[in-house]
Amino acid sequence: MYTHSTTIRVRYSETDQMGYVYNGNYAQYYEVGRVEMLRSLGMSYGDMEETGVMMPLLELNSKFIKPAYYDQEITIKTTVKELPGVRIYFTYELFNETGDLINLGATTLVFFDMVKKRPCPPPQNFMTRIGQYFE
Repeated sequence: MYTHSTTIRVRYSETDQMGYVYNGNYAQYYEVGRVEMLRSLGMSYGDMEETGVMMPLLELNSKFIKPAYYDQEITIKTTVKELPGVRIYFTYELFNETGDLINLGATTLVFFDMVKKRPCPPPQNFMTRIGQYFE
């Protein structure tokens, strides 16, 4: 299992008329979690795409527990619980500044060969980097 946490600050433009973070923005927060997790492994989406592999989203789930508000610092805890195959599953826990759990999320992405236009195994350099956490 591999877990990484990162923080973001809620911007005014991400809130709705009630002052809460608009629900559609949580998908962007999940993406921030994934991108920063890859960076923590010494990689990026750009690196992967340069090797001809992209990671489109197949599924997204979100459970709203408490609202997040403008200017709050939110911690995004991103976890990969099982060694990826053609698909990779991420779970997310979002916490407010006081440590309260405010949101649970999950996404499924697929490794996709950009030339062949079909799913493919994860790149070997990615598997080498993340695989050490599953031994």
